[in-house]
Amino acid sequence: MSLLSDLINLNLSDTTEKIIAEYIWIGGSGMDLRSKARTLNGVVSDPHKLPKWNYDGSSTGQAPGEDSEVILYPQAIFKDPFRRGNNILVMCDAYTPAGEPIPTNKRYNAAKIFSHPDVVAEEPWYGIEQEYTLLQKDLKWPIGWPVGGYPGPQGPYYCGAGADKAFGRDVVDSHYKACLYAGINISGINGEVMPGQWEFQVGPSVGISAGDELWVARYILERITEIAGVVVSFDPKPIEGDWNGAGAHTNYSTKSMRNDGGFEVIKKAIGNLKLKHKEHIAAYGEGNERRLTGRHETADINTFSWGVANRGASVRVGRDTEKAGKGYFEDRRPASNMDPYVVTSMIADTTILWKP
Repeated sequence: MSLLSDLINLNLSDTTEKIIAEYIWIGGSGMDLRSKARTLNGVVSDPHKLPKWNYDGSSTGQAPGEDSEVILYPQAIFKDPFRRGNNILVMCDAYTPAGEPIPTNKRYNAAKIFSHPDVVAEEPWYGIEQEYTLLQKDLKWPIGWPVGGYPGPQGPYYCGAGADKAFGRDVVDSHYKACLYAGINISGINGEVMPGQWEFQVGPSVGISAGDELWVARYILERITEIAGVVVSFDPKPIEGDWNGAGAHTNYSTKSMRNDGGFEVIKKAIGNLKLKHKEHIAAYGEGNERRLTGRHETADINTFSWGVANRGASVRVGRDTEKAGKGYFEDRRPASNMDPYVVTSMIADTTILWKP
């Protein structure tokens, strides 16, 4: 085994200028991350100077077998924490051979919204709180839970420490450092309310980069759990009953919100979100109705509400924002399995471009 470990950790720069690029894309379900690697002749720092590539879309649910070629367009580069050295991870989106975005390519429309001059001028910032659950590989039951049984009630686990309260910290800390190594703007981690559930935060990130960074952070987490022999779940309600669900709370601000008088801009933006509540809920993740029940720190899915420091509201404004009269707000509705390209661009569209 030591030889295998030595080979995995070989430093290629000792003998060659060639590097390995791992191309990452989103499969047909909208949540399944796929990737494959290719050799490049040297270091590349601009994603648009990377070669386009293709894959078999009939094997990912994205193309028919008789016309299965889907083209990958490189969009963002990150350092590879697994191969290290000059090797890279490449976030891609997917197109037909004719250059049309395929239906599951949500990045394309998001990029159009984020390139709109009015959106660019507002410099939208995002901080996304990604909750997830670690499951035992064969049982699909949270790690640390008794087989076929339940742990003690919620209470001691949130931000907890100890072998009977914090399960999977080695995976979580490995992910934290790997994301920092990759160049992802990961801003923190914490244990969540349900045992076996954790959260990491990405941001503040500007515009389309929030989606790129969150997707690559998810990919890195999938790879680390693969190594650790556990399964990561982004299900918004992995365990039914009196247990917290998993969300992806999305913190948001624009330049106008961050400037003096920004609280009035925030209230106007929240008013727009209220008017488009149904459209946002429909795009905020699969199975979210199991999570947004009005219990366990959620608002009811059918009712829009907002409040200062209210974690039972659809949208929460922080005490600091209220006191300063400017700042940001938190959209608490997105589910843990939401597509960050969809959610971030939709918030920008509703609060900056849409006129009620």
